[in-house]
Amino acid sequence: MKALALLLCGACLACATALRAEPYRGPLFDAHLHYNVEAQEPHPLADVLARMQRSGVRAIVANSRPNAGTVGLASALEATRAAGVSVVPFVRLYRNRADYSGWFADESIYQMVLDELARGTPSGPYRGIGEFHLYDSVNADGPVARKLMRLAAERQLVVLAHVDDVAIDKLMAHAPQARLIWAHTGIGGASIERVRELLKRYPTLRGELSYRPGLLDAGGRLSPAWRALLSEQPERFLVGSDTWVNQRWQYYEGLMSEARAWLGDLPPAAAQKIAWGNGAALFGLADLSPPAVDKQVGKLPTAASSP
Repeated sequence: MKALALLLCGACLACATALRAEPYRGPLFDAHLHYNVEAQEPHPLADVLARMQRSGVRAIVANSRPNAGTVGLASALEATRAAGVSVVPFVRLYRNRADYSGWFADESIYQMVLDELARGTPSGPYRGIGEFHLYDSVNADGPVARKLMRLAAERQLVVLAHVDDVAIDKLMAHAPQARLIWAHTGIGGASIERVRELLKRYPTLRGELSYRPGLLDAGGRLSPAWRALLSEQPERFLVGSDTWVNQRWQYYEGLMSEARAWLGDLPPAAAQKIAWGNGAALFGLADLSPPAVDKQVGKLPTAASSP
């Protein structure tokens, strides 16, 4: 009996392994990437582009403290082209760490944003504002927060906001037509029911999934509730790395491999939208279809041969 039990147990384990979903193999759009000042010496441009290329990342939302980091990425036209990476530049609100806590009422921040938008970048105009933080949702009603949301709507800029669910309501009230990417889709732990409610209320709201509590189970696979939501509404979500500290750069390839693993739990069409298609559509990039990607992760077409 023991032998039979062991045999059955082994068979079940083999079946479970066989049924384990294959990782997503297509291109990635990293919709939440920072190239902050403290990252630039240990991770020079050649290093970060190589990490993106090895990870199969074909486009990034670049936002940095200060904005010189983003401008540096956008200026490296030959290097990014050779790596096959498109840079989508955002204006970040932070000149330094002190700006994190008071930007929403600081008129000099608003003027800085206007100046940056007027300058643009070597790769083209800025396409968005953020990432910004609101540690207290009441500050979403600050005078500069209001003005920036309205500016984003007027100029067709996308907003990347690290806020709680209450602040989402407040920000969208200032500019109901604004396109807003909710960083981490509520890192504070908004319930999945609340996420569904906000997605229904605001058609232009999208969720970015780095650091999202409850997204994965202990084995690194999608939790049942999140698998259901992402399968039902794949057009509303994006992936991101959030390289806010240097350790995130050190493990960049691992972060992207983790995303590929849980994307593999989804229907292929849903995975492709979340991994690439939604970001590409939002910013007008080429539709890199799965057949254009080699079956081995990271082995993507060279810049010369890509669509």
